[in-house]
Amino acid sequence: MPSEGLSADQSSSPNNDLEAETQPAYKNVPGPCDPEDLLDGVIFGAKYLGSTQLQSEKNPSTNARMAQAQEAVDRIKAPEGESQPMTGVDLFISTQRIKVLSADTQEAMMDHALQMISYIADIGSIVVLMARRKPASRKSADSTASSAAPPKKCWMICHVFSSEDAQIIAQAIGQAFGVAYQQFLYANGIKASDLRPGEYSDYLGTQELYNGDLVHFSRSENIREVCISKKPGEILGVAIVESGWGSILPTVVVANLLHGGPAERSGELSIGDRIMSVNGTSLVGLPIATCQSIIRDLKNLSIIKLSIVHCPPVTSAIIKRPDPKYQLGFSVEDGIICSLMRGGIAERGGIRVGHRIIEINGQSVVATPHEKIIQILSSAVGEIHLKTMPTSTYRLLTGLDQPVFL
Repeated sequence: MPSEGLSADQSSSPNNDLEAETQPAYKNVPGPCDPEDLLDGVIFGAKYLGSTQLQSEKNPSTNARMAQAQEAVDRIKAPEGESQPMTGVDLFISTQRIKVLSADTQEAMMDHALQMISYIADIGSIVVLMARRKPASRKSADSTASSAAPPKKCWMICHVFSSEDAQIIAQAIGQAFGVAYQQFLYANGIKASDLRPGEYSDYLGTQELYNGDLVHFSRSENIREVCISKKPGEILGVAIVESGWGSILPTVVVANLLHGGPAERSGELSIGDRIMSVNGTSLVGLPIATCQSIIRDLKNLSIIKLSIVHCPPVTSAIIKRPDPKYQLGFSVEDGIICSLMRGGIAERGGIRVGHRIIEINGQSVVATPHEKIIQILSSAVGEIHLKTMPTSTYRLLTGLDQPVFL
């Protein structure tokens, strides 16, 4: 409901108590931003210094988190007197997502759902965003370990930025969490004053988290170092696209292989694989144009070393919907997922913005008209299985776009 209409309806009510109950609580969430602006998103300028990973206990104390943030800064920040590599970026903060956009091209370098951020720290003019990566499931034999075993560890991805507004940025992200929480309650007709501790988690808990991609990326056997031989002057023979909004690993995807080219001859690469680095140069978080330039510059080399995560081109999602009255929480246009409600059952089920729906409950919808896809989704209940892939990959595989081989 637009805020203008809501205000008009409330002003006509003679009951002040009723007004207080119908007034969205997010309007009163304190912080440096207008809470309503966070629904659409606000932008802060910053310098991206780099990202690193570190191991952590699953639920460390605040002091431990701050120590980890400082460790990330120490790893990334250049020593005093040395040149600091940095990229000008715009930090987009909303109740749904945090995006890192190239200041020049506005290309998305990173895109995280807000709920993926585990901790925010501001240290002087530095901001550290920390996101937890879910570890691989332990085998049943591990469950017999004694209670004296050391605490389970997990990996944290730490993004480091520099900005004169570091403290305000950290406060704005914290405010975004508060607004998102209140917005969720309001949208579902729940009054915060009546909510017992933990009920918000219980409410979301009706939809299990389906994070197959998180588990996949955390398994060491899925990360491989490959070596491809080619003639000097010969291209590598790959077409790459962005991994898509909401990707857990913001890097490029192998979308096509040149028939008879070095990459295909090697047998080491497959469509869907994520390229993490090339000859030691990380591609994680870089704009697609930069990644393409790095690969083009390999033309005169005879040996190319790649670090890849082997991924199928298709992503699976499972949404549990007990009744059609529960909104799925995402919008679709011509089969492409355009937007996603933060905290909804679809996001928790593994739906990704920017992906093309390929299959619903085992039924292909590749050639299905938009209206029919909406009809299928609107009436689907129970456990809904969807298969999707990044739209750029889909367009290449179906011939809608022509591949540019590098």
